[in-house]
Amino acid sequence: MLLSVISMLCGSAVFAQVDSLSKAQIDSLYIGEVEDIKGAPPKVLHAEPLYIDLIRDLGARKGEKEWNLGFGIIDNIGFDVYEMLVEYEWAVIDRLGLEVEVPVTIYSPQMNGRNDSIPSDRVESLKLAAQWSFFVSEKWATTMALGYIHEFEFSDLDHFGKPLFEGQLFNPFFIIAKRWGQNWHTLIYTGPQVFHHFSHSGLMTRYEMHSNLHYMIPGTRNFMGMEVNKYFGDMRPDITLRPQMRLAIADNFMLGILMGIPIGKDEQRMSTFMRLIWEPGHTTSGSLKHPQKPRREGSRWNRH
Repeated sequence: MLLSVISMLCGSAVFAQVDSLSKAQIDSLYIGEVEDIKGAPPKVLHAEPLYIDLIRDLGARKGEKEWNLGFGIIDNIGFDVYEMLVEYEWAVIDRLGLEVEVPVTIYSPQMNGRNDSIPSDRVESLKLAAQWSFFVSEKWATTMALGYIHEFEFSDLDHFGKPLFEGQLFNPFFIIAKRWGQNWHTLIYTGPQVFHHFSHSGLMTRYEMHSNLHYMIPGTRNFMGMEVNKYFGDMRPDITLRPQMRLAIADNFMLGILMGIPIGKDEQRMSTFMRLIWEPGHTTSGSLKHPQKPRREGSRWNRH
């Protein structure tokens, strides 16, 4: 219901501003604002998932940067989980993005829950990550990237600092994204996660496979879509559906809202998550306010 109302408002605002243009022209003008920047390397506009987000835009250009604040609630049997995160990401050179993130988890017992049955609150980790877009094709509206995340896992707050770190996570990943036409976006994010606990000699491994489908509202940065997070390990698969939407509040400020619907999790019910996205220095040329001739699709093809 909320997603429908906001999407209608977003769409109405855009079309009121450019009611003399066709939908195809509106989309083409906006895509051109992102992709056709004189002197900049090729870049394809893709919708970015909101829960397992990317280290930086695919095909990132040097100087791009972004702050994220995230807040979420998970309804578990017996206790609630409150998720918070702060992250900063930036492109140090064309197509190479870096990220630093610190997530925090707080547990709260429910009325019928027991205090001794809930985990300890945690500053989860110090997360360092890099992502390199090695293939960018405007002709095929496709981008591929390789990335790596390394997390230093903090100990529980109950005995924080004794030791400071209790383990580390190794997480290489691969991304392939494609825009179909001008509005539909698909993305696959996949790779292994290997956790080394300092008090144990062995390694714990699981495989992640996240698939995404989004529809971007014509001429805007707003979208609606579905993110499906899947993890495969020794136990049964861990699958969560995350319907979501992103709304541009200002030129450089966006709000992401999503729900979590677990599949086959007896101990977990619904969840919600919100992401505040601020891009310092981000501007657009304003071509929707001053319409020009639509861009020609597939004008360049570049591969590195």
